[in-house]
Amino acid sequence: MNSRAIAFPSFLLGSAILSAGPLLVRLADVGAVQSAFWRVALAAAPLLLLARLTAKPASAGPAGATTHYGWFVAAGFFFAADLVAWHLGIERTTLANSALFANSASFMYPLWGYAVARAWPSRKATGALLLAALGISLLMGMSAEVSPRHLAGDLLCLLAAVFYTGYLVGMDHARGRTSALAALGRATLVSAIMLLPVALLAPGAFWPTDWTPLVLLALGSQVIGQGLVIFALPHLAPVAAGVGLLVQPLLAAGFGFVWFGERLSALEAAGMVAILVALVLVRLPERRPVA
Repeated sequence: MNSRAIAFPSFLLGSAILSAGPLLVRLADVGAVQSAFWRVALAAAPLLLLARLTAKPASAGPAGATTHYGWFVAAGFFFAADLVAWHLGIERTTLANSALFANSASFMYPLWGYAVARAWPSRKATGALLLAALGISLLMGMSAEVSPRHLAGDLLCLLAAVFYTGYLVGMDHARGRTSALAALGRATLVSAIMLLPVALLAPGAFWPTDWTPLVLLALGSQVIGQGLVIFALPHLAPVAAGVGLLVQPLLAAGFGFVWFGERLSALEAAGMVAILVALVLVRLPERRPVA
């Protein structure tokens, strides 16, 4: 099957699965930083094992591992930093604010792509980014609360978005001739090694009494969710990946409406429509080469 043909749907599915992560973090009976450690620590071995079992001869050579080793380390560092900043930020701000500022990566990553290419975005890409910005503003604007009391948490979540952008850039370079599972497994192992001393020193329980939320977090968010995102990343333009990340707050609003009876205002509903249109816009250019 053509990887490019399924790249964008895979990215959207991975992003959707990642939207369940915060709930599992809340259900875990360990500290916020400790849950970040267990997420990557429990996922590293399954990822590396799956990569070994599914490795093809072309991707099993040492070149993919040595040439991009520095990028694996960089990606692992940025992801570890992203998890720490985001988990600490959630404790210090509202959930709406944490979603709003953490999803700033949706705009940072495309801007990085255009800066590297030294080219202005196309009209469709510009329209998609503007619609996405409008949609997220309408969706979160009604519930987000900016106050001095939440400033530290807001800044931590914004910092997490910067780190996550660095992680996406690192993984985009790290892939090379290496499979998505191998690349993610190595970066995840680096993150676990870096997070271990932080988790041991940070306040909060380290050993859980109920492993279920952490196992689901590791297998769902890290193995499946991040696995699909990293698989799709090399086949997508930065603007498509950036807008695709907005599936997470979009689903959060939808789940709240369907399952918890949280009413959406007309402006919030308009925000959801704007994000959906942006998702359609960034998908359209990928169909042209196939025709």
